[in-house]
Parts: sequence; C-alpha cells; structure tokens
Amino acid sequence: MGARKRLAAEKRKEANKSIAFAKLNKSPIAPRKMRLVADLIRGVEVNKALNILQHDSKDASTSLEKLLRSAIANWEQKNSEKNIEEETLYVKTIEVASAAMLKRIQPAPQGRAHRVRKRSNHVTIVVDAKDAE
Repeated sequence: MGARKRLAAEKRKEANKSIAFAKLNKSPIAPRKMRLVADLIRGVEVNKALNILQHDSKDASTSLEKLLRSAIANWEQKNSEKNIEEETLYVKTIEVASAAMLKRIQPAPQGRAHRVRKRSNHVTIVVDAKDAE
C-alpha cells in the first residue's frame, strides 16, 4: 500500500473511532422499501425513532429497529464515561445502498420466461449525541 493510501486509511480509522455506527448487510428487503422506513427516522431523537419503528407495520421496520438498538449499544460501548440518560442521542445519518440481486425466472405464456429480480440492500446507521449549546 502506498504512503498516501495508508495515511488516508489511518485518518478514516481515526474518524471512525469517535462515531458509533452499525451496519446491516445483505438484508433481503428491496432498497426502495427500506428507504421508505429509513426516511421516517433520519435526524430524529433515538427514543422517538424506536417508538416510530415499533408502531410501523412494514417489515423493514423490525430489522431497522434491531439495527438502531445495536448502534445505541455501540455508542454506549465507545462512550463509557458518558451517561446515556444525560445525553440526547439522535440518528445522525442512515444510508440504504443496494446489494446483490438474486435473478430468478418466472414462467410466462407460450414457452417464454420473465426475469424476476429479488433485490437486497445494505444499511448503515450512525448515532451521535447532540451538542448542548
């Protein structure tokens, strides 16, 4: 690895030490459906976001709720000197990216076949404490 790449990688690792995030890879829900739920909790305070996800009827909300709880636990782990009751945590960023597709065949009339694309996604959620200014 070249010096420039190594320095950039070290800088990126140092930045990741201060933020708490959680990743969900290869979720079998279409990214478009996942983004509908992710847009509901982007920028929202953590307790309110958990409440929104618990009362949402979509299947994507259950996996996002688990992921959000994981991100909160990661924040507690990294910031052990701070008390979570005193801090106001919020969902800083949430990104939904498309993942690999499973390509299947659906039989069609007259000996033809239609392609079915079963989409999946990757979700990254970042939790941070709001500054008390």
